[in-house]
This record gives sequence, structure tokens and C-alpha cells, in this order.
Amino acid sequence: MTVPPEVHQLLHGVPITCHSFNQDRSQVAVSPSSHEVHIYRKTGSGWALAHVLAEHDKLVTSLDWAAATNRIVSCAQDRNAYVWTLDGSGAWKPQLVLLRINRAATCVRWSPREDKFAVATGARLVAIAHFDVDNDWYITKHIRKPIRSTALSVEWHPENILLAVGCADMKARVFSAYVKGIDAKAANPVWGEKLPFGTLCGEFGTSNGGWVHDVAFSPSGNILAWVAHDGNARFFTALTTGLPLNTLAFVAEDAVVAAGHDCVPFLFKMTGSQWELVDRIDKGSSKSISNENSAMDMFKKMASRAQATTDVELNSQHQNTITSIRPYLTQGDRVLQFSTSGVDGKLIIWRL
Repeated sequence: MTVPPEVHQLLHGVPITCHSFNQDRSQVAVSPSSHEVHIYRKTGSGWALAHVLAEHDKLVTSLDWAAATNRIVSCAQDRNAYVWTLDGSGAWKPQLVLLRINRAATCVRWSPREDKFAVATGARLVAIAHFDVDNDWYITKHIRKPIRSTALSVEWHPENILLAVGCADMKARVFSAYVKGIDAKAANPVWGEKLPFGTLCGEFGTSNGGWVHDVAFSPSGNILAWVAHDGNARFFTALTTGLPLNTLAFVAEDAVVAAGHDCVPFLFKMTGSQWELVDRIDKGSSKSISNENSAMDMFKKMASRAQATTDVELNSQHQNTITSIRPYLTQGDRVLQFSTSGVDGKLIIWRL
């Protein structure tokens, strides 16, 4: 019997732009499509709002929670990033990171060792930030060429040196983000042996002309996958699900979960030497005949889908675009459970 996913309606009528869990999954940080970051704490079978972080003054576009150091990094359309640290009194204290950009920040990710982070931006560059102990602040270096449009997503290679970047110029690229004094020499030469900062190690296009929404490395770092607005997931070959995919994550060396405007997560696997779309994880279900006609239920559904009528309900758990996928429960290099959040304000935890 298939175990149903955990569905949590965190917000009603408000999209969840992105989300990230802490190390033990007892708390989750979300961006409620505003300038704030909300932190929820797990209480029994539900979630309760514990903190509101409100240092940004424009829409928070991305955030990431470092598991080992328990720090949150957030970026926003205000062209800034903040690193949030929990102090002894239980309050989150922000530290401003000057990105030196003139356009919005779009995506942020901690490196695997949590000693630096990357910020994708609309200024046709990626900012790499690390902490300077001598000056007691974060300093940034920029990767610029050959990015020709907004960088939409970033993802770190497991070795902490290479960085994959998805861009609106319809390219997925792999750069070196080597920082002297922080990083050791790369042990895996698959993407190159001499990797000074900013080196372009690979560039991959989308033949049908879709901008790249998200990128991901496999656990070994030898495989790069990306999803684009043309509706394809690519692993050096193209696989289509129909509508555009926004986000993806490796759940094993030979398996990827991706989701987007179809409102359901899809599972891709490598069989032999080819990648294939093997499963629609959300199988859907027949409509319940329970009390769904109450006034409260009607208005909640109207708000979550921004529709004036409620005569259309998707046969899926999510009722609008999925915006973010994150690993939830892992065992070695395999992901046993993953989480999704979407425009419908839902946070859902899925089992594989």
C-alpha cells in the first residue's frame, strides 16, 4: 500500500516562494511571497509560527538553512543578502552581506562545507561570499563571463569547489568557485584539474529555447541535470513531462525528482545508459464526498488558486505550481523523503 504524503497548508491565499529545513527537520523557514522570512516549528502533526525575520525590504527570492552551523542565508529583490545567526537569547540576528550588484538576487545556496555561499543575480553575474575573519564581515567575488542574462539558480558540486548555474540565456554552466585559503585541490578531475576562480568548466544549451530554471549535481558530482522552461529535464539528453519544470533534486546517483507547472513531482531514472521518465509520484485520487461544500472550504480553495469559482480541482495534492523541492530524509547518498512547496501555500513531504 502506498503511504500518502504529509500535506501541510501553511498559508492560505499566499504562495510559498521557497523553503528550507533545519538539520533535524523540526523547523522550516519559508518565504511567504513578501519581504519576510517565516520560521515554523513542528508541533505534533502541524506547524506553528515561531519567528518572523523582517530585515529585507523587498520580496525574499531564496533562502538556505545550513545544517551543521545552523545559519540561514536569505537574498531578495532589494539586492542584499543576510546571514542569520541564532543568539543565546533565542533571537535570530542578521548580518548584512554586500553583494555589490545593481539587480535583484534570485537564488542562494550554502556550499557543502558551509564556509561560503553563492548568490545568483539579475546583474548577469554570480556572487561568491565567504567570511573574512580579519575584517569580521563577508566579502564577495564575482563570476561574470560568459553569463549573458539573469542567473536563476545555483547548485554546489559535492567537493565544494565547482558551481552549476542555470541562466535565462538558455544555458546551464559549470564554473570554478575556488577560493584560495578555503578550498583544497579538487580530488575528482572529471570537470578539470586546474580550476582557478571563474573558470568555465562546461556549458550546455537548451535546443528548444527555454531558460534554465534549476540545476543539480548527482551525489558523486559526475552528472549534471537541469530543467528549463521548454518543459524538458535534461541529463545531456532531453526528457519531457509536458508543462515547464521549475525545480529538481537528485534523490540518488541514478534518480532525480523534478516538478513545476504540472503541479506534481516526477521521478526520472537512469536505465542502462539512458535517462527515462519512470513515474508520476503524485498518483492523484478520486474526490472525497466529505463535507467540502462548507463556506470556509470554498473560500480557502478560491484563495489558494486565485480563482473566482471553485468548479475546477486538480487531481493532485498541490493545486498550483510547485516552486521548490528539498531533500527531507536521507540515508547516505539516497533521499528517502523529499519536500515540496508551491503557489498554493502547501508544504508537502513525500516518500519514495
